[in-house]
Amino acid sequence: MKLTKRQPQAPEKPHFVFQWHITDACDQRCKHCYIYAEDSRKAPQAMTLPQMRQTLANCLTFCDAMGYAPYFCLTGGDPLLHPQFWDLAELLHQLKAPFTILGNPFHLTDQVCKRLKKYGCRSYQLSIDGLEQTHDALRKPGSYRETVEKIGMLNRAGLHSAVMTTVSSLNQAELPAIIEAMAAANVGTYAFSRYCPTGADKDVGIAPEEYKALLTRCAETIRGLKAHGCTTVFGKKDHLWTLYDYERGAFTIPQDAIPGVIYGGCHCGQTHLTLLPNGDVYACRRVLNSKVGNVLADDLGAIWAGPMDAYRHYQSFKKCADCELLRWCRGCPAVASAKTGDFYARDPQCWKDVPVQS
Repeated sequence: MKLTKRQPQAPEKPHFVFQWHITDACDQRCKHCYIYAEDSRKAPQAMTLPQMRQTLANCLTFCDAMGYAPYFCLTGGDPLLHPQFWDLAELLHQLKAPFTILGNPFHLTDQVCKRLKKYGCRSYQLSIDGLEQTHDALRKPGSYRETVEKIGMLNRAGLHSAVMTTVSSLNQAELPAIIEAMAAANVGTYAFSRYCPTGADKDVGIAPEEYKALLTRCAETIRGLKAHGCTTVFGKKDHLWTLYDYERGAFTIPQDAIPGVIYGGCHCGQTHLTLLPNGDVYACRRVLNSKVGNVLADDLGAIWAGPMDAYRHYQSFKKCADCELLRWCRGCPAVASAKTGDFYARDPQCWKDVPVQS
């Protein structure tokens, strides 16, 4: 397919998000990284520019046929380490295809941030996985301060700054303090999600009631910050926030909800695909055995109608199928899959109907 300039999408079109790993190259070997989890010495892969053009064409054709507005989350590795990253950014800009970046802080400069803004980058997401000592132990020395510094740099360039935390037993106690630190750094958006084990450690290391208590502490911290004028947007990426809000009356099931329609929860099988540097398509990058095809060899429409159907059997969820929040929550199937090997297993941190330990 020949790539042609696209008109801006109508606002009523839903976004379809492609988490696009254009390269494996990275300055870090984080302890919770799924890319290098099984082989820390693996040679990093990267798409060539012709392959990236082919991938774009396949994605745009798919979205046009399905009535979606494409949205690209460029990541890796660190996408800025791809030797032809700027060629891709310019192409996305020409096509009016919105994109964000999930990357590292190490190659951001004032000039880079301004250039990203020029090419239409919507936001740049960094990671903070603990207070300074914990974060640097999980990533590399100096990473924490570098990341906080680059939040300010992104803000000055007019780019939306975002920070994500991967939560496990190693850093859960620090989470409220991390929230306060990110608010103090004036990050645009902050959110967290749970660690998906990739090796012998087949558990996040947090019990259900313990996780509920953690969400309570985080909610109290956020309320206190908002009461003092904090402008950071606190996202609720973890779908167990829906259960938490439901139990407190902050979320109610809409009376006009249409039977059978999925309104929220995990986007896997709904409006999301992951693309790897070798072209492999995954239902979810955090579900390690979820390869469903290859964007360089297969039609995305055929993948979506074929292998991806295995991730849309909502009545197969072992616990959620009988829950009134099935169509709004479903916890995190990736975390469940990491622990049990079953995408439809119960979320190991879901506390609903779990007996309280005395």
